Amino acid sequence: MSIEWLGRVRRTVSLLAAFCIGAGLPMFAQTASTGAKAPTFDVVSIHRNNPNNHMGHTFMLQDRFSAIGISLQSLIGFAYRTKTEDQISGVPGAMGSVRFDVEAKMDEETAAALKKLPNEERQTQHRLMMQAMLADRFKLKVHHENKEIAVYELVIGKGGFKLKEADPKNTYPNGMKGPDGQPLAGMMMISDGRLTGQAILMQRVADYVSGQVHRIVEDKTGLTGKYDVTLQWTPEDNSATPSDGRQDAAPAIESRPSIFTALQEQLGLKLESAREPVDTIVVDHVEMPSEN
Repeated sequence: MSIEWLGRVRRTVSLLAAFCIGAGLPMFAQTASTGAKAPTFDVVSIHRNNPNNHMGHTFMLQDRFSAIGISLQSLIGFAYRTKTEDQISGVPGAMGSVRFDVEAKMDEETAAALKKLPNEERQTQHRLMMQAMLADRFKLKVHHENKEIAVYELVIGKGGFKLKEADPKNTYPNGMKGPDGQPLAGMMMISDGRLTGQAILMQRVADYVSGQVHRIVEDKTGLTGKYDVTLQWTPEDNSATPSDGRQDAAPAIESRPSIFTALQEQLGLKLESAREPVDTIVVDHVEMPSEN
């Protein structure tokens, strides 16, 4: 079972996990390259989010996609694997400000087949399912453009990297658990300006930081191992009540450094400005979905 983060949603607590279940049957593995019919969601429900609801979540579970308070840009970002909203253009202003609540469920056969796929292949199928949903319910049409934009490169700081590789024998019995209640390596949790990861790649850290600094972050560390990571910083939007409901937690969060400083002091990493050509998504047509 896997949970995937779609990007920033307003005042959310997001749980991320992208871990390999193991080799499985290649039922959908060649869909993108062969043109074969991709799996689709069986039932989709979309409603406008209540603007008074300041909490949200975004999950891709074993048999469904669930989001509360998600933007169209974030939906497109997951479907086309973009890292920041800078890679998406052409969304009409009126639609760009709307938040949606989405529940999309797979049938049992599709869910069982996807569960058997290796993680990367399963994520590819999830994105194709999202693309099909957006085309059906939002009448979305897009094209790709290669553009040179400002990015950050994540590199090792002058003082050196400060983490040791995770123990491959560690089963994290007291660590974070997935929806099935099982603790596993490869999980990452984000909550109130705190990132905690169990045996994660630096690319995962770079991808998450992209959403925090509103710019693509490329992993240029050269680190290929997996690491247990704890990173704490003051979020840009620190007006939300802490996820555990404690009002006294806010001053502690505000006393933390910026994410730029936190990366250097806590992990020994640094963000350097650069410009690189990247793939972007241009929206040609989109419509407000009917609610159901």
